[in-house]
Amino acid sequence: MSDKRRAEIEAKKLKLAELRKARVDRQKADIQRRGSDAPSQLPNTRKDDIEDFINKIVSSTDGTPTSIPGTPRSSLPGLPGQSGRASRQSDIGSFDKASMGGTTVGNSGTDHVVERSMTPRFIPDLVDIEQELFELPQKERVVYNKEVQTTTVETDSPGDDEEDIRERILRERDLEAERIARDKELEEESVQLEKEIEQEIRELTEEERASILAAPEFLDFVEQSSKIVQRALNDGYDYIRDYTINAESGGDDSEGKRVKLVCAFSDERAGKNRSITDVDWSPKYPELSVASYNKNPAALNEPDGIVAVWNLHMLERPEFVFHSQSDVLSVTFSPFHANLIFGGTYSGQILLWDTRSKHLPVLKTPLSAAGHTHPVYAMQMVGTQNAHNLITSSTDGTVCSWLVDMLAQPQETLELIHAGHNKTGEVAITTLDFPDNETTTFWVGTEEGNVYQANRYDRAGAKAGLNQYDVYKGHSGPVMGLHFHPLLGPMDFSDLFLTSSVDWTVKLWRAKSLAKPSTTQHAVVPIYSFDEADDYVYDVKWHPAHPATFGTVDGSGKFDLWNLNADTEVPVVSTNVGSGRAINKLEWDRKDGRRAALGGSDGKLYIYDIGDMAIPRESEWTDMQKTVAGLVGGGQTNGVVDVEASRIVAGR
Repeated sequence: MSDKRRAEIEAKKLKLAELRKARVDRQKADIQRRGSDAPSQLPNTRKDDIEDFINKIVSSTDGTPTSIPGTPRSSLPGLPGQSGRASRQSDIGSFDKASMGGTTVGNSGTDHVVERSMTPRFIPDLVDIEQELFELPQKERVVYNKEVQTTTVETDSPGDDEEDIRERILRERDLEAERIARDKELEEESVQLEKEIEQEIRELTEEERASILAAPEFLDFVEQSSKIVQRALNDGYDYIRDYTINAESGGDDSEGKRVKLVCAFSDERAGKNRSITDVDWSPKYPELSVASYNKNPAALNEPDGIVAVWNLHMLERPEFVFHSQSDVLSVTFSPFHANLIFGGTYSGQILLWDTRSKHLPVLKTPLSAAGHTHPVYAMQMVGTQNAHNLITSSTDGTVCSWLVDMLAQPQETLELIHAGHNKTGEVAITTLDFPDNETTTFWVGTEEGNVYQANRYDRAGAKAGLNQYDVYKGHSGPVMGLHFHPLLGPMDFSDLFLTSSVDWTVKLWRAKSLAKPSTTQHAVVPIYSFDEADDYVYDVKWHPAHPATFGTVDGSGKFDLWNLNADTEVPVVSTNVGSGRAINKLEWDRKDGRRAALGGSDGKLYIYDIGDMAIPRESEWTDMQKTVAGLVGGGQTNGVVDVEASRIVAGR
């Protein structure tokens, strides 16, 4: 349910609650109004009512009304109980005195008899009248109290009262009808709102659920929101750290010198049964790294090659996954466009992916003779922000230069051919590198174990193509890694480069000056050889910040960290990575070189932190100069170099 629809339902619920509250308030108001308008329980005392009431009291037992002697009707007071009782008692008193006192009513002698004979006839009447006199006033005492006596007597005419009552009754009927109609309308609206809310929150069917889960908008929402949650959960910052604890302790002196595993990236679904062929770091986001993978032999329906972008803040899955129709053998971030990633494939295609797009490449080179038709194991971006090219090389000796926004055909094509080769003149390129601040001249490592220098264009004293005269001979197997010393610090060591090979060695070279090209066959020998590896050495990289430090990875799963100023015989730190399977690639992060990305043949990308060993002292450059001078001048101490040099010179 969208946010907009959810807001509509909440608004309907609020409206329904308001309607119900308004109805309850109206009912309470009606009850209060009816209570205030209710007529008084006490009757209105009027003259006519009083007179009628008195007449009922003083009436005889046979129902004939009688008047009180000596008292006119119009002069009776407003208290019928008291006046009737007084007059009645006076009559009874006079009667008792005449009958019981023995006085003669008449002058005849028979009066005495008459008197006795009349007594039984009046006694029952007196008794009956006495009951009425004492019964009725007792009932009226409760009604006629002081409050009733002081009530204002209404003198309105009966016709006016009837008219007012009729109007009030009609008005109340209209109000009641209006109230009933309003309540009915509110009830209908409440029922309609309840039906709408019930319709909105009803249970979805299986088909509706499936359609929602398969919707592209829903999938994009889940993808993006889950990434945010995972980044927050994987954040290693201690939010409740107490900075007052151990604030005065000096800590462990060895801390910072250890090589620590930060994390190991792996995806069971995307990287299963695959090996990492190349790695690189993002030039803009230091937490992002990219790895290329070859095919999964057990999954025929999956893409042959994939490229995964990993985030140090999201360990469980890659940030992006890109697909390729062929194994991806090399990969690099564009240093000038943070969203672009280039890949070289086994089929020879160059692919361009955009992190703002989907899984498939946005641009790719055609499978034709105009570009590469053999595996592309090496590529590098050279130039500046406004003028840069992607340089790629394949195992058939072809080097191509591409414009990043036009991959339909290469801007330049260079065939590296060596005439001295017996069977074929092609130079099978396995690795390639440009010295810093150099965009024309580069060095390539080959399957035969030699390293050659080549030019993209004609220059003074040298033509475009392979320099056949200067051959860097020293390895007895294919060269797997080649890296020039970065240009940093107060001294320039950019003419030094390292190579690694399947002959279990790493060699240090000094590039021949471009100003003095050779005109005859000349073998260039390494100035030093590092022979501590126990397996193929698949990659070697100078440290980007420390002038005397470099790292190597080999087939036994070891990550060796060397410091030439400390020791040239053995690495300062040797670390077994993962399960012991081969580590194919090594790349230092571009920010400060504290982290190294190691691509394993088990499909895992290992991130290691070398701590303070990445921070050089001020004297490191002068120490490195002395170390190199000692290696060049004391080459006799390194027997391997001397033997190889003499053998190469003798065989020339």
